[in-house]
Amino acid sequence: MRDEKIQKLINNVEKVIVGKGDKIKLVITALLSEGHVLLEDLPGTGKTMLAKSIAKSIGADFKRIQFAPDMLPSDITGLNIYNQKTAEFEFHPGPVFCNILLADEINRATPRTQASLLECMEEKQITVDKKTTVLDRPFFVLATQNPIESAGTFALPEAQMDRFIMRLSMGMLSTDEVRTLLQRKLQGEAYEELEAVCTKEDILDLAKKAKDVFIHKDLITYIADICKAIADDKGVMAGASPRAAIALMRAAQSFALVEGRDYVTPEDIKYLAIPVLAHRIVLLDSFSGREICEEKVASAVSLVHVPTEDWSK
Repeated sequence: MRDEKIQKLINNVEKVIVGKGDKIKLVITALLSEGHVLLEDLPGTGKTMLAKSIAKSIGADFKRIQFAPDMLPSDITGLNIYNQKTAEFEFHPGPVFCNILLADEINRATPRTQASLLECMEEKQITVDKKTTVLDRPFFVLATQNPIESAGTFALPEAQMDRFIMRLSMGMLSTDEVRTLLQRKLQGEAYEELEAVCTKEDILDLAKKAKDVFIHKDLITYIADICKAIADDKGVMAGASPRAAIALMRAAQSFALVEGRDYVTPEDIKYLAIPVLAHRIVLLDSFSGREICEEKVASAVSLVHVPTEDWSK
């Protein structure tokens, strides 16, 4: 049975986001895994509203950065400014000091500015002028980028991509879902009426609970075998890193909790393999797109023998 707080969170976000229950559960999975999400989709598909709705549902501090080519790292992390009255430097924190950060159109910033997020995404801390400040928990980055528009953009380096536990696409709505969305808009803005249904402390407790979800030793081997099968593919130059294998395991534990189970199944791992692994691999053909990477992961999963056990033990 699904945890009551998780169910309330899903139901609350679905008041605003129509027809994307599977994506909502995946984003919550990433949140409980203490990872970050890259949303790669066309404008107007609900990426920003999804981030804002989750932040409002847990009463978290939400900040948004609209990335641009002229941004500096200090525009994100903050900087020390000299105070003439006190004759001392004072640190002015940047927007990264929050619980949920929407990094909108992240690929429009230069690599130098993108790199300023590496430390905070992986280590949950910021270092400015040799002084390290720990960020509040939870800290969750939801970054967006347009997969079609390339003018004035800078591709995210592999090191940056590896920091995202998942890459997702919202996808387009069906005709019935568009109709439902329009009817809701006629009744008012659902987002404005959203109230918090849990707290930041609840999310931290659920994240701790997710780490205790049982995963059978055969499933740990299954994850390792999938990563090896990807690396052995002749079209792959760099396969899934050890960080990717850990991310898949943590995501599987969190997804099992979101689904109301205290154990991981092979179906959890197969379902998460593409969103967790596909964006981390590097192909020999550098011009190949997202679809080819996903096909490589799907092919590797199909080649690996699925173990059969009583997964609840």
